[in-house]
Amino acid sequence: MTAIHEVTQQGLADRYGRVATDLRVSLTDRCNLRCTYCMPEEGLDWLAKPELLTDDEIIRLVTVAVTHLGVNEIRFTGGEPLLRRGIVGIVAGTTALTPRPEVSLTTNGIGLARQATALKEAGLDRVNVSLDTIRADTFQQLTRRDRLKDVLAGLEAAQAAGLTPVKVNAVLMRGVNDDQAPELLQFCLDHDYELRFIEQMPLDAQHGWDRATMVTADEILERLVDRFGLTPADASTRGSAPAESFLVHGGPQTVGIIASVTRPFCGDCDRVRLTADGQVRDCLFARTESDLRTALRDGADDAELADRWRRAMRNKLPGHGINDPSFLQPSRPMSAIGG
Repeated sequence: MTAIHEVTQQGLADRYGRVATDLRVSLTDRCNLRCTYCMPEEGLDWLAKPELLTDDEIIRLVTVAVTHLGVNEIRFTGGEPLLRRGIVGIVAGTTALTPRPEVSLTTNGIGLARQATALKEAGLDRVNVSLDTIRADTFQQLTRRDRLKDVLAGLEAAQAAGLTPVKVNAVLMRGVNDDQAPELLQFCLDHDYELRFIEQMPLDAQHGWDRATMVTADEILERLVDRFGLTPADASTRGSAPAESFLVHGGPQTVGIIASVTRPFCGDCDRVRLTADGQVRDCLFARTESDLRTALRDGADDAELADRWRRAMRNKLPGHGINDPSFLQPSRPMSAIGG
């Protein structure tokens, strides 16, 4: 039996031949911003502390994923993961595993200036920072907070600490920042950050997403090509990566566009998610979850936890179904799922 076949048999395979090797772990559902496309101004009802996995429980489940299930990439998310007090220890515990997974972090950047060096020393490989605008007034309009300077400082600190490549994720909102794509790209080119635009997805707590007002991938390209020379990067290197990559002025710098809605890439998905309260989600848009926390706290050994995780992945659907008339938005918003 080949090594690849062994991973397929023992790993997180679904009924359609996909094998999840990329685990997104939410460390908290809390956030210190109130982005209009994510949650209401007053925030949400946060998970109670007893419901949250402890630091040791997170490391235990990550260990099972890496040593029993073939996971080789870990992305810590939230909410805002930097709000988790034990994040440095969680990262250190994860990077100490054998085989060592690639470990990254998705953050809004607030607090990153204080923690970038410690995270790098703990073994963190790189960061993705969410930033939709470099204009202070637009930032406050989108996030309901005056924290742009903190985010920019976080980006600089991540770069200085060697958490590279520093990636920037941006969502364009019609009538708010959809005219700012070129200046955001130029900012990232000037600072050697890798920018990726993401189509707005139906994951807001208010369930106010409207496809008709979503800025599409094609529109984003239209806003960029008048100012930048863009050519498609070699598609053969994309693999399961969600972003379509374009060389800027012939390269080597690139810009990516994640067309989750208009050009879904579900057939190549290699992701699985673990929520902050210990639930496995086989898809970002899943309507069901599988509970690992209860089994963990009831004394299940690693083999049983791995088996439960495998069974959870067998129910993964062939696609997210956003473009189907019967599509229903997940009951949990993005902040509670973990990106």
